[in-house]
Amino acid sequence: MSHETILWIVFAVLVPTVLVLDLGLFQRRAHVIKTKEALIMTAGYISLALVFAVVVYFLLGSERAMTFLTGYIVEWSLSMDNLFVFILIFATFMVPAEQRHRVLFWGIIGAIVTRGIFIYAGLAIIEKLEWVIFLFGAFLIYTGLKIAFRKDQEVDPKKNIFFRLSCKYLSMTDDYRGGKFFTREKGRLLATPLVLVLIVIETTDVLFAVDSIPAIFSITYDSFIVYSSNIFAILGLRALFFAIFGLTNKLAYLNYGLAAILTLLGIKMIFASELFAELTGIEINIPVYASLGAVVGILGIAALASFLWPPKKKGLLADEPAGKASDKKKG
Repeated sequence: MSHETILWIVFAVLVPTVLVLDLGLFQRRAHVIKTKEALIMTAGYISLALVFAVVVYFLLGSERAMTFLTGYIVEWSLSMDNLFVFILIFATFMVPAEQRHRVLFWGIIGAIVTRGIFIYAGLAIIEKLEWVIFLFGAFLIYTGLKIAFRKDQEVDPKKNIFFRLSCKYLSMTDDYRGGKFFTREKGRLLATPLVLVLIVIETTDVLFAVDSIPAIFSITYDSFIVYSSNIFAILGLRALFFAIFGLTNKLAYLNYGLAAILTLLGIKMIFASELFAELTGIEINIPVYASLGAVVGILGIAALASFLWPPKKKGLLADEPAGKASDKKKG
């Protein structure tokens, strides 16, 4: 049995175990997750990823361990930006604070499946059509520029096509029923607004994957590293959400940092590809530690600038926005 096979087995056992412990033990009772608890959970998930990187180091070597860390940090930072959209979704539908973790948990279960499909489909496409690398690279550059120049609060969750279809065809209750996604009343099975929130979260994550998968491909095409770094970043998504909830107005320049990272990764993907070398005769090799250093450095500068020179404006969202939990008629 190869070392990589052993790691696949460890990974396949570890991920479900962590999810079961999270929902079945640590979050068995629905409650509002405070910042302190969220920070402890976030530290735990980061530590778990670092321990896994050490295992990768001893079994697969230093280069693949560094590649795993680079992919993990890129996906983790992109996830942080995506969480601002999740905050907006929860605010729009006025999801009770104690039920947000439950929605994110099931959203992440779906994300684990969809990311796997996207990753292996992407690898298959690149293997058959190598020129797609240029498209992926150009898309990363475009996404980076779009993030840099976008305006706040552009996303309207109720414009989601799946939300509208669900409102039209699902029989629903008018309000939340605790943590239930479905409830039975007078013999009828009804969906609760929590189902709508989950649908919007899941379909929004598919859009996020369109950005994140090319980003990890710019670092490596190693299927194990690509998938494991993605999933470890996703696992900590729930804890990260609650940890940064109170920091939305302090990470003002995060979008510029992510824009720079995506743009650099897009350029790297194009100019460091084998196809570019074949077409131009120019071979560019960028060491993994250089990519890792650039990603960490850019995020550090963005965070430092956010705290040293905060803009004079309010955060992204207040904790209790106006609006109705569900808007079936207007959907």
